[in-house]
Amino acid sequence: MLNFYIVGKNIVEKIFETHKVYGESKAGKPVGLRVDQVYTQDATGTMAWLQFEAIGVERVKVSLAVSYVDHNMIQSNYMNPDDHLFLQTAAARYGAYFSKPGNGISHQVHLERFAAPNKIALGTDSHTPTGGGIGMIAIGVGGLDAATVMAGAPFEITMPQVMLIELRSRLNRPWVTAMDVILEILRRLTVRGGIGKILEYGGHGVRDLSVTERATITNMGAEIGATTSIFPSDERTRHYLKAQEREIDWIELHADEDAEYADVLEIDLSSVEPLIAKPHSPDNVVPLRELSGTKIDQVCIGSCTNSSYQLMKSVASLLRGNSVAENVSLLINPGSKQVYEMLSREGLMADMIAAGARILECSCGPCIGMGGSPGTGQISVRSYNRNFRGRSGNKDAFVYLASALSCTAVAIKGKIVDPRDSGLHPDVSDEPESYPVNDNMLIAPKEDAKNIKVIKGPNIKEVPFKGLLPEKIEAEVLIKLGDNITTDEIMPAGSAVLPLRSNIPTMSEFVFSNLDSTFSKRAKEAQSRGGGIIVGGDNYGQGSSREHAAIAPMYLGLHTVIAKSFARIHRSNLINFGILPLQFSRPEDYDRINEADRLLLKDLEKSLRGNQSYTVDNLTRNYSFEVFSDLNEREKKVLLTGGLLPFTKKSLQ
Repeated sequence: MLNFYIVGKNIVEKIFETHKVYGESKAGKPVGLRVDQVYTQDATGTMAWLQFEAIGVERVKVSLAVSYVDHNMIQSNYMNPDDHLFLQTAAARYGAYFSKPGNGISHQVHLERFAAPNKIALGTDSHTPTGGGIGMIAIGVGGLDAATVMAGAPFEITMPQVMLIELRSRLNRPWVTAMDVILEILRRLTVRGGIGKILEYGGHGVRDLSVTERATITNMGAEIGATTSIFPSDERTRHYLKAQEREIDWIELHADEDAEYADVLEIDLSSVEPLIAKPHSPDNVVPLRELSGTKIDQVCIGSCTNSSYQLMKSVASLLRGNSVAENVSLLINPGSKQVYEMLSREGLMADMIAAGARILECSCGPCIGMGGSPGTGQISVRSYNRNFRGRSGNKDAFVYLASALSCTAVAIKGKIVDPRDSGLHPDVSDEPESYPVNDNMLIAPKEDAKNIKVIKGPNIKEVPFKGLLPEKIEAEVLIKLGDNITTDEIMPAGSAVLPLRSNIPTMSEFVFSNLDSTFSKRAKEAQSRGGGIIVGGDNYGQGSSREHAAIAPMYLGLHTVIAKSFARIHRSNLINFGILPLQFSRPEDYDRINEADRLLLKDLEKSLRGNQSYTVDNLTRNYSFEVFSDLNEREKKVLLTGGLLPFTKKSLQ
């Protein structure tokens, strides 16, 4: 008699299996998934809703869609308020919730009001994995991916490997927080360590973390390059959902005891100490004590990473009776209206104000350079998730990342200190038994919406498209870049650029502007000579999900990016807009190329349909080298059709 042994499943496999439409949930294989929820934010959502409109579907096809406004809150002219009105009327017309400006940061609000275990969500922001803290598969995507899923298409992904992060013991509270845990993981894995992986958390240490603490960790999993991160759904999950009046959404969700993983990383929570990431990368992590005595100029506390009620309450307890150092500007942005209201009702906001903090509205704010920029050469310590050069709004500033409690101690002392030696004593509170649920800034979908007019201001332009894949590309190398180039460097954020997000012709003038102020002009000139090629190193396109980092270069005539490797979301965005992502077959060939070299690629369709190996002739230097693409069958069809939008319109006909 034969004995058949069925291997247990991990959490990721369980959710993927219940949502699978086609394919295999096996690492490296394409799998199509049914998506439960899609949400957008205004910096990427305007384009996503324009793309949805262009597909021609009458109403969103997913169970829940939400349009948030949290990035572009500064209303210095007509552009942002016009776009907010567009988003509100588009949500009303097509059947989505609309979260008004001031209701909070999308990830924080979504965790409070909609995220649920055993569901799959897509969000047009790289920090969508925040929802993994509640036991949800939450993946950041480009706007066009979100639009096509809202139109009824499955979400296709190459199944990542699942890596177990096994947490042991307990945190040495109060000064060691969830932020220190994810900084420790970043120190070990680096910004490339999660590429092609989903991080699944397990072990007895999970029970030491609340849902909002887990969400801090899954939020910053994006900085490791992970597709997403996820925690089990347990009694602490149930407690949080019950407190949010959503206990009906709870189910228990654990990995089987004999579940298998591609890799395992063990973290002893009791050994983690206060950490800090130095400029200009989230993985440049050292013990905070090593930088003791460093004078600082600015502190920012909040963002989607560290702005929960419990954390803000501890921050207020440190500020109570103390003052912000005279040489420091302290800015605090609560994550949601719910948190803001709770802090206000309990007098905690008064403690912050009395200490000298500047209270910002519930928005992303300084995290993306929308206000709160440091001065030239200044040091800013932030409880945010990214410290890429220039992201703060000033490429000559130095941004460090630390926990909210460490940031508060630093603000009071005026310099970096080991908070354990600061003489300060934060309160540690239990999780609330209930949260004030007030959804008056969350507008529900309209039932009869066919006659609602979508209002577009003069800054909103039509979505640009690339033509069909040409048979050959002969173009010049417009720019050669190193490793870990971010989407912030390709398409900057900040108050000058983000209001142009629905106006690609104007926005394209800022492509690579922080690296090369002449790029846009040179790219436009090169269009008459066949267009352009970009050459990059490893992990090209890490960071934000903004598809504008693909759309704007495409508008300027970009045909292909040749790199050593790509970050997941940006690679998808390139394909979505008809740009061919190619990788060096031999990494050393990267060193032989110079800017302004003229390259020739022939027989593109034949190579794409065949073994995906391409010969590149360097016409300037008279030599050839090999590159390859690793596209699945659907991605090939998308490129041959000219991008995801025409492909989707054709497939839905």
